[in-house]
Amino acid sequence: MQASASIRRNLFLLAAGMAALYGMVELAFGAATLTFEEVGGASSLAGLAPALLLACAALAALPAGRAMDRAGARPTLLAGFTAGVAGSLLAAAGVAAGSLPLVLTGFALTGAATGVVLLSRAAAAAMLPPAGRPRAIALVLFGAVFGALLGPLVFSPLLESGDGGSGLDLAWLGAAGFMLVGIAIASRLRPDSTPIAADRAPAAGAAVPGLAAGLRAAVSNREILPALLAVLASWSGMVTVMALIGKALVDHGHAHGAVFPVLSAHFIGMFAFFAIVGRVIEAIGRPRAIASGLFLLAISATALIGAVQSVHLAALVLLGVGLGWSLSFVAATAELAERAPAGGRATLIGFADLLGGLTGAAFVVAAGFALEGAGLAVVCLGASALPVVAGAWMLVAKRGSGPLPPAVAAGSG
Repeated sequence: MQASASIRRNLFLLAAGMAALYGMVELAFGAATLTFEEVGGASSLAGLAPALLLACAALAALPAGRAMDRAGARPTLLAGFTAGVAGSLLAAAGVAAGSLPLVLTGFALTGAATGVVLLSRAAAAAMLPPAGRPRAIALVLFGAVFGALLGPLVFSPLLESGDGGSGLDLAWLGAAGFMLVGIAIASRLRPDSTPIAADRAPAAGAAVPGLAAGLRAAVSNREILPALLAVLASWSGMVTVMALIGKALVDHGHAHGAVFPVLSAHFIGMFAFFAIVGRVIEAIGRPRAIASGLFLLAISATALIGAVQSVHLAALVLLGVGLGWSLSFVAATAELAERAPAGGRATLIGFADLLGGLTGAAFVVAAGFALEGAGLAVVCLGASALPVVAGAWMLVAKRGSGPLPPAVAAGSG
């Protein structure tokens, strides 16, 4: 991947911002259910807590993508991290005061922050031509693994230090600290937006289509639809397992703290192998990479049915879920970046996140009720269904139409 010094610097900063984000995200998804149960006292509605985070992330993604296309990455990411600070502080205040409205408002803002900052991958895609995009996206997302590794080191002691309480309020204050670091990182992005990817940039003086027109043109493209479904399936299958693993572990006799090493393994699977993932995508092509990742995600989710009795096995299975997600999600994002209308790359990727996040939120709510009433097996099989369908469609679309090319180009790398 050939890149100038300024591009490499910006990619590094975007990766560092992802590390800050996922320090907070690990707490948000690891402790949202526990926070909701402690303050609201309704275990049967546990799925609503992560669902709120997912829904707000999804709803923020599309306007954030549009803002990034128009105003650039730096102000958009700064707004996202600022929302994360406010949300984490409100969640901490809600736990301390026993106020469910404060907690829910905090969840909404931290969810929105996640949806905004995750669009760092769209900023990375804009910096390079098509051949280098999978590895640029992979490099930025790789930064999240450092947040995943730091999370347990920060949050486990805070949870154990609560004076007669759970320590959740202190943990949410720690999450606010991660978001403050994110603000400092995003403020250093220079130059904010460089039209390096000239192949997809609008010509000088050309009219850029409005939001509705641009999205209509995108989703009517038969080459984009399989990639959109792949993003949707990647999100819904992965977050269903991730959001409820804490409750599943506790229900099977494990301590509350067991969720953090399991989630760390999951985030390592999601983000630690991106240097390899980017090369694999370039070698086998985006369609095969998408299908392979979705099938791995489905197999791993199903394996959780038997693995939940052991923390170590659950961690291994969640690592597999994360690795499947990384392969399919990066390849699908690169495909969308390739096919996006001129001047609308971040908007299209934000739209995909909107669909994926809302679908994931609906799956998590349903899975929360299913976990309580029907058991873990039903949840895991349900989480596997859509990835299998999307993976099969991607393979059929590749054979039927052909123009879903691998991201291979001479001299890339």
